[in-house]
Amino acid sequence: MKISGSYTLPLPIERAYAVMQDPAVLGRAIPGCEGLEKTGPDEYRMKMKMALASLSGAFEGKVRITDQAPPSSFRLVVEGTGRVGFVKGDGLLKLATVDGGTEVSYEGDAQVGGTMAAVGQRLIDGTAKMMIKKFFDRLAQEANAQDATE
Repeated sequence: MKISGSYTLPLPIERAYAVMQDPAVLGRAIPGCEGLEKTGPDEYRMKMKMALASLSGAFEGKVRITDQAPPSSFRLVVEGTGRVGFVKGDGLLKLATVDGGTEVSYEGDAQVGGTMAAVGQRLIDGTAKMMIKKFFDRLAQEANAQDATE
């Protein structure tokens, strides 16, 4: 399944890029994430819970940040497996300065398999879009909370 879209973060481009590279912020921003643990340079082990229709379950996987070109782009690779299936995603995020902050455009592919894939593509598409929006909303909240404490 192809995913694409954009979101404007109310942050300067350098700050937006830094926030999206911070594992503590990412761990709090990724919906269902219960923790990111560094396993290597720009690679993290992730634990998360995910719900899709009547299916829910725990997933373990990894997150890698590759192809970094600060502050304009990077690639995010996510893989996870659990009792109800697997999720694999690979997306390129591009950052550009716009009035009021930084526009983050994303484009990539996601694959879902196992029992989760049986619930139907439209439901998966809608859930993916909702999770991406929640991620960016939380990312903005985290950045604003950090700025308020500095």
